[in-house]
Amino acid sequence: MTFAVTPQINPQIARRLRGIEAFLLDVDGVLTDSAITLTPDGLQTRVFHMMDTDSIQAAQKIGVHFGIITTHASDAVIARARELSIHDIYHGTYDKAEAYDEFKMLYELDDAQIAFMGDGILDLSVLRQVGFAATPSNAHPSARMAAHFVSRHRGGHGAVREVLNMLVQVRSDAEM
Repeated sequence: MTFAVTPQINPQIARRLRGIEAFLLDVDGVLTDSAITLTPDGLQTRVFHMMDTDSIQAAQKIGVHFGIITTHASDAVIARARELSIHDIYHGTYDKAEAYDEFKMLYELDDAQIAFMGDGILDLSVLRQVGFAATPSNAHPSARMAAHFVSRHRGGHGAVREVLNMLVQVRSDAEM
């Protein structure tokens, strides 16, 4: 898989990205556009952007570990995470900092080694701790203020891909 070269990554962003070993993601508003469709039998469905999915898989190939922290998760979200080989799924918790701390301790990582992309008020506790905090363009204003990087793209429409393009580029440049 090839990534589009991201023009001129801000040096401060590049510095933060160089040390990233793990990337945590919120689901609704980040991996999806927050829309939930209810089927006639009451099941919830969400749409995931395939470009985000491809970027996750490419980043995994260079050793980035992924996890999900979300307040709500349907069986479809959990199944999708498993398809992407994302096994660390923290769902049903409104205290995302607690889930973050558990993940960090489990993998013996420092804040500087972890990135997180979230979009809402409940994401603030994690956005303020991680080494690299990102949001989609349509994130809540408080989340955008806490982020090191705000994507040009909306959640569910390539925001994750934009950040992962930079991560892969920075890591590739570091190997040269």
